[in-house]
Amino acid sequence: MHEVGIVDGVLRTASETARASGATKIVSVTLRIGDMREVVRESLDFAWEALREDDPLTAEAELIVEEVHPRSACVSCGNEFDHDRFHLRCPVCGSGQTLTLSGRELDIVSMEIETP
Repeated sequence: MHEVGIVDGVLRTASETARASGATKIVSVTLRIGDMREVVRESLDFAWEALREDDPLTAEAELIVEEVHPRSACVSCGNEFDHDRFHLRCPVCGSGQTLTLSGRELDIVSMEIETP
């Protein structure tokens, strides 16, 4: 369950950043996660609920997730197309030579904090 490691890293980064900004509380953290990362949302939410309680700064923080669906470009014909995690062939020419343009993200987009 790599979701625990993801949440641990996110909470650690958010806490360090918030403390450096003089925050008294983290209200929310927004993540952008691509489908190709194969993050199980239920496991992510479970890990968030469990690990956020370890620090009073994050104890009530809300997790917001922006999902990013895969998009690729065909090296052979240049076509850009949306797809799922498993079907990466170009729908125009059938080539398997593609470059992933989006769908692999795992980013902290923003966080909302309270300051004195």
